[in-house]
Amino acid sequence: MQEDFLHYLWLHKKFNVLQLKTTQHERLKIVNVGQHNHNSGPDFFNGQVRIGDQLWAGNIEIHIKSSDWFVHGHEQDAAYDNVILHVVYEHDTEIFRSDNSTIPTLELKSFISSEILNNYQKLFSSKNKWINCEQDFPEVDEFTLKNWQERLYFERLERKSNTIEEVLKASKNDWEAVLFKLLFKNFGLKVNGSAFASIANSIDYSIVRKTGSNLEQLEALLFGQAGLLEKESSTNYYETLQKEYKFLKQKFQLDNQGVINVQFFRLRPPNFPTIRLSQLANLYHKEQQLFSKVISAENLKDIYTLFEVNTSPFWNTHYTFDKESKQSTKKVTKAFVDLLLINTILPIKFCYAKQNGEAIDDSILEIINAIVPEKNSVVDGFSQLKHKPKSALESQAFIQLKSEYCDKNKCLQCAIGNALLTNAS
Repeated sequence: MQEDFLHYLWLHKKFNVLQLKTTQHERLKIVNVGQHNHNSGPDFFNGQVRIGDQLWAGNIEIHIKSSDWFVHGHEQDAAYDNVILHVVYEHDTEIFRSDNSTIPTLELKSFISSEILNNYQKLFSSKNKWINCEQDFPEVDEFTLKNWQERLYFERLERKSNTIEEVLKASKNDWEAVLFKLLFKNFGLKVNGSAFASIANSIDYSIVRKTGSNLEQLEALLFGQAGLLEKESSTNYYETLQKEYKFLKQKFQLDNQGVINVQFFRLRPPNFPTIRLSQLANLYHKEQQLFSKVISAENLKDIYTLFEVNTSPFWNTHYTFDKESKQSTKKVTKAFVDLLLINTILPIKFCYAKQNGEAIDDSILEIINAIVPEKNSVVDGFSQLKHKPKSALESQAFIQLKSEYCDKNKCLQCAIGNALLTNAS
């Protein structure tokens, strides 16, 4: 048994609270369980209990055994002198404050139902399982699951929002620059995400503003900073970009020494960095006020229209500078825009609204519920447990659930774990 299980029982009063008595055989009534403390000090602040006819207000400390009080050295810590109740699973010794007064103790062992104990042991005794509750997960009712998924999705948005706020601070509150950096990283996908982020960080966004009206200069800027214009080539397009980049490098004192080399290995040709960089250049040439348009976009159709861009004509017959290929239009696909929506566009809309005290939760829910779910190992894992996600909200929620709850054994903080603990075996 873990101490956090007793915290859970106390916080939610998941035991028989009607006939409580202290180990000194005095009647006990819980008036207020107190505020759960996740930092140092007593486990619950400002609780209220009635012992006999006396109402006590103060802190509550929780342990597996009473003797853990001495194991943790609380008898020597003045912060524990205002503890009004010691809640334990098993009482094995009396405990005292520094003035030698006895602290009342509640032994929970006889007040916890065997059902919830069995469910707890079943949940946490699982070994070599993908998630603790995988055997019972398919039985979780839809209402519990749906409500928890929505909360998990917004938890994930909050986490991403914190990252965006850090980028915003580093960008001197320039939202256009923030969107540029975040989009750039996501255009690189998993293989080139770090490389693309380093390219974006090597370019002051003011230079993008100044070159945005000239597509050749903008492409030269991006390809040059990526280190893709350092070879010799006989194509007019390549030579033009080289010439433009040489001019820009001198004019803006550009430096790409810290840029990570882009990779072509393990990528499908449509995801080659050359293609993605040209699409980015065309996007910022077409939409020089992209951030304001992203914020004002109210539905999925508006976003798809905004990101409806191709590469420059050269790339219709190339995937790399030095090898010609069969002609094809390298358009940004809806599936790719969906990834941008999930990882960049919706998080930045959420963060911007939060910064401005606006409520756009309903708008975000409408968009994320209209996007198809992602395909990855986490989504596959939950799909095998008979809960195949129907939207990107659900797939994002499952990713949050797996990484922040299942993998960290936080079943007691999970709505699904709570439901399984209190349901009949």
